[in-house]
Amino acid sequence: MVEDGEVAPEVAPAEAASNGGAAGAAVHTLVCAACSAAKPKTDYSKAQLKKKGDRKCFGCVGEASDGANGGGDAAAGDAAAANGDGNGEGEKKKPKKKKKKSGGGEASKQTSPPTIPMHELFASGNFPAGEDQEYANYNLERTTMEELRAKDAATLDETIRDLRQAAEAHRQVRADVMSWIKPGMLMFDIAERLEAKSRQLIGEDGLHRGLAFPTGVSLNHCAAHWTPNKGDKTVLQYEDVCKIDFGTHVNGRIIDCAWTVHFDPKYDELVKAVKDATNTGIKAAGIDVQLCEVGEQVQEVMESYELELDGTAYPVKALQNLNGHSIEPYCIHAGKTVPIVKGGEQTRMLEGEQYAIETFGVAGPRARGKVVEEGEVSHYMRAFEPFHVPLRTRAGRNILNVINKNFDSLAFCKRWIDRLGEEKYQMGLTELCKSGLLTAYPPLCDVKGTYTAQFEHTILLKPSAKEVLSRGEDY
Repeated sequence: MVEDGEVAPEVAPAEAASNGGAAGAAVHTLVCAACSAAKPKTDYSKAQLKKKGDRKCFGCVGEASDGANGGGDAAAGDAAAANGDGNGEGEKKKPKKKKKKSGGGEASKQTSPPTIPMHELFASGNFPAGEDQEYANYNLERTTMEELRAKDAATLDETIRDLRQAAEAHRQVRADVMSWIKPGMLMFDIAERLEAKSRQLIGEDGLHRGLAFPTGVSLNHCAAHWTPNKGDKTVLQYEDVCKIDFGTHVNGRIIDCAWTVHFDPKYDELVKAVKDATNTGIKAAGIDVQLCEVGEQVQEVMESYELELDGTAYPVKALQNLNGHSIEPYCIHAGKTVPIVKGGEQTRMLEGEQYAIETFGVAGPRARGKVVEEGEVSHYMRAFEPFHVPLRTRAGRNILNVINKNFDSLAFCKRWIDRLGEEKYQMGLTELCKSGLLTAYPPLCDVKGTYTAQFEHTILLKPSAKEVLSRGEDY
C-alpha cells in the first residue's frame, strides 16, 4: 500500500501479542540450531542432545534427512530411540511409514491450486526465508561478523517467523492469481477471488492472521488506492496496465508487496523500468543509509527508460509524490517515507526496521509525474491510536464498533463492510472522517491517457543482512 503523505510514528496495540505459544508451566528448553526455536528436551534425539552447538530438533533432522533418504525415516528412527520405542537390544527395526499428525511436521506439498494454510503446511514454524542481500559499501562488514548473525536469531526470531509466514502466503496467492487472471474478467471478481485465496492461505483468524489492507487493482493512469466497490462493472482489457497491490499479516506483522500485470507487450519497457527501479531501491537501502539517497538512485534508474506508443517515445517519469514507507506491527505507514526522487528526508534507516520499498513510474502524453486524488473512495483506515470523540449519529457509533472489532488500525474497504452484512453505513463513515477518527484514501491518478506501473517488496534490516522477505521466483 502506497505512502502518499507523512504519518506520525506509532506503537503496536497490545492485542498483537497472541502467538499461541510458550506461556504456562516451566519446561527446560533448548534452541534448535536449524529453526532457532526453543523446544523441550523431548523434541531432540539422544544423539542430538549430546551435541553442544549444532543440535537439531526432530523436525529439522527429518527435513535434512528427507533429501538424502527420500522420506525422513532417519528422523523417525531417532524419535523411536528417544521415546523408548526400540526393542531394547539395539536391533534395527524396519523403517515405518510416517503417519500424518495433526499440527505436527510439514505437509508433503501444497495442493494445486493451493488450499493448505501456511501454518498447516509449515507446522514446525520453519517458514521459507526471503532473499538475503549484503549491505553495500560501508556496511559490508556486517555480513562477515558471526555475532551479528547470532543477534539475528536472538532478537528477531519471532518477528521473522511471522513475517516469513505472511510472505509465503503472499507468494503462493500471487502465483495462483497469475494462473487465471485474463482480459474480459470483472475487476470486482478479480479482487474478490484474490482475497478469498489470500484469506484461505494465510488461515484468517480475526486480528491475528489475515489481510493487511484492501487489494488495489488500479488501472492505467490510476496508480494506487483503487479497488472496485459493490456494483462496479469495470472489465479488465487487453490494453490495460493493472497494478495489483495486496497485503498479508500474521500478528500484525505486515507484508506489503505489489506487481504490475499487462498483456500487451508494448508496455514492456515501462514495466521493466519500474521493476529495475524497485530493485535499485532495495539494493540502496540499508542500516545507516539516508532515505534521500535511496530516492536519488531510484529516480536515476527509472528515468533512463523510454516507452514508445504509436511511434512516439515518451520518457518514463518517477511519480514524485508517491513513496515507500516504514512498517510497524498493525501500522502500514509507520512514519518514515522512502522517496523515489532525489531530495526528501535525510533521516537514516536503522537496524531492525522494516520497510516497503515501492516505486511508481508513468509515461504517455502530458504525463505530470505527479498524482492527484480522483474518483470514488474505496479505502479507509482508522487512527492507529483512537481518541474519544462524541459521535452524534447511531450510524457513526455502529460502524466504529464494526471497524474496531474487525479491522482495528488496519486499512479496509467498503467491500469488506458489505461482506460483514452491514448496510446503510456511508453516513457513519462520513461522520468518522469528519471527526478525524477515520481517514479516506481516494484513488491516486496521473493524467488520463497515461500509463502507470508499480513494483514493491517488503524488506527487514537484520543485523547481518537485509532480507527481501517477499522476494519470489516471479519478481
